[in-house]
Amino acid sequence: MSTDLPDLATELCSARQKIVELKAELEAANKLLVSFKAMLFGSRSEKASIVLDAQERLDLGDLGPVLHHEPANDDSPTQRTTRKARRNIGGLPKHFPRVTHVVEPESTQCTCCQGDMHRIGEDVSEVLDIVPAVLRVIATVRPKYACRHCETSIVQAPAPPRLVDGGMATTSFIAWIVTQRFAWYLPIYRQAQMLAGHGVRIDRSTMVRWIRRTAWWLQGLYDCQWRFLHKQPKIHVDETRLPVLDPGQGKLRIDQFWAHGIDDRPWGGPAPPAVCYAHARSRSHATISTQLENYAGILQVDGYTAYKALETPGRDAGTIELAFCLAHLRRRFVDLHKSTKSTITAQLIGLLGRVYRIEAEIRGTSAEHRHAVRQAKTKPLMAELKQLLDDTLERVSAKSALAEDIRYAHGHWPGLTRFLDDGRIEVDNNMIERQMRPIGISRRNSLFAGNDGGAESWAILASLLQTAKLNGLDPYTWLNDVLTRIVSGEVKSNELDQLLAWNWKPRQTQASLEMAA
Repeated sequence: MSTDLPDLATELCSARQKIVELKAELEAANKLLVSFKAMLFGSRSEKASIVLDAQERLDLGDLGPVLHHEPANDDSPTQRTTRKARRNIGGLPKHFPRVTHVVEPESTQCTCCQGDMHRIGEDVSEVLDIVPAVLRVIATVRPKYACRHCETSIVQAPAPPRLVDGGMATTSFIAWIVTQRFAWYLPIYRQAQMLAGHGVRIDRSTMVRWIRRTAWWLQGLYDCQWRFLHKQPKIHVDETRLPVLDPGQGKLRIDQFWAHGIDDRPWGGPAPPAVCYAHARSRSHATISTQLENYAGILQVDGYTAYKALETPGRDAGTIELAFCLAHLRRRFVDLHKSTKSTITAQLIGLLGRVYRIEAEIRGTSAEHRHAVRQAKTKPLMAELKQLLDDTLERVSAKSALAEDIRYAHGHWPGLTRFLDDGRIEVDNNMIERQMRPIGISRRNSLFAGNDGGAESWAILASLLQTAKLNGLDPYTWLNDVLTRIVSGEVKSNELDQLLAWNWKPRQTQASLEMAA
């Protein structure tokens, strides 16, 4: 019997190890089940006030478009409670046309002496009104002239250039269709239904051809914006799926939309906000490497592995430094905490919340000031976070979900902390993630791109219109003016820089500047 004791001890040790592994697998399965339930029935917010019941309100969710002096990507503790409604009372835009209605009293004769009363003042109140879209027909008449004497010479003015030669729509009308589709996400079939309600029946294939033609005219401007963006020392990159109809196959193919963006407003830098989308068949390293073949600088991305090889030394274009996204790490702990309610995940989320509070305080200040504050306040917090991660990893099962998230943090730590040493770098990649939301909304409304050409047109038009919105422009006003100038030949191919959203000036403003000069 004594000879069997070592075997029993070995089997017992193996059984214990198997139990630990099964517990880890069960924990992972339970986490996945709870996550699915939360996705279906629970709150999708990442606010600490929801995730951590005992904490004060700290909104950790991504914000909408952020202006220069607004808080960091994660709201400050008091933003939600102090926010006031934006109603523009007493401050309607000055550039809107004014229609004045004067309401006179029934009589201006004095009730005492019957004499005429004189005006001593007035009260003015302004309200916002709207004139719905008016469809009209523009008839272009080109008279012909001939000489009565020789009867050989005939003159006639050339037809003005159109966006679509021989088409039935003006540049303004097509600009409206494109803006509704790519700036406000209204699908073509809905626009066709709305026009039919006015008595104008236009086939959807015709409207699609208009969109393709518009993208053709704007290809040069898109390329100009792409080149400008990749000359900047720091850019953001992200990707999302894009279903594309595969001609001849009768099914959808899942392609990718890559987004490259810049925005120096958080630290008062020189670069204007801009985004460029690019359609590609895959999300491989080769794809993003080709897109960035001439880029050198800081690349802020999520933890996707395709980006890591971009840091390889010896690139012809120069060195790329990766700055990773702290929000992606935080989301991992938030998702885990929702399913486990662990005290460790609560501590990790709390530490990250303190980092975001500091970011809220320094948002909009100079890069030098952000760097100094981060070194003094944020760096100790990140060191404390790293120590907590190291200590926790030694105590938990290597197969647990928490261990997996900690290993993710360790594998990306240099990029996650790069923002500490450079005030230009953001703490997360939310800037470009916000620019992926319009693609998601448009994709949900339109389901898929018709083919590769449609996806390319989508990338061009969405890039230019979203950039116009980022720069505070009305996308239709900008697009209509830009198309008019390009189609008419007023702006040549080597002068397209002046039409980029941050350089663009309305014609009236340019005329007044020329007169002043």
